[in-house]
Amino acid sequence: MVGKIVVLIPVFVAAVIIGSLGLIFIPQEIKNKPITFAEGTIRIDDDVIRVEVAESRADKQRWLMFREERLPLNSAMILIYEKLDLYPLWLLNIEYNLDLMWVNENGNIVYMVKDAAPCKNTLDSASCTYKNTKPAKYIIAAASGFIEKHKITEKSLMTIISI
Repeated sequence: MVGKIVVLIPVFVAAVIIGSLGLIFIPQEIKNKPITFAEGTIRIDDDVIRVEVAESRADKQRWLMFREERLPLNSAMILIYEKLDLYPLWLLNIEYNLDLMWVNENGNIVYMVKDAAPCKNTLDSASCTYKNTKPAKYIIAAASGFIEKHKITEKSLMTIISI
């Protein structure tokens, strides 16, 4: 057992270092590649909001990464999942603070984080990973200030108009 641990520890450390270097030194043509998402419309309480839709696995992995321009406060991104569950968001390579809302299948906001700070570096995952405490099917991510501007509370209701 000790022999396996002696071998696995250096392998694990090397994998973490190589992975971190890969994330840090992502080529500019990948970082700056324009990504377009499907667009849709949702309503939160009485406010109609334009959303970029991240439904595929690739879209949810890329979402707002490397995007330097902030989302306007009248728009957001919605990540759509197939089932209710706990979905963490790691804010790696996000350029600005976000307001995050987890929403269940009935449109009820089950968890919110205002002004979520992105990661300062790849080893900072504990302070820049946000996770809902109640199952959700959707995550809405918007620029910091979105929740306040739209007066969103945990009693707010989201309705999908078109996606």
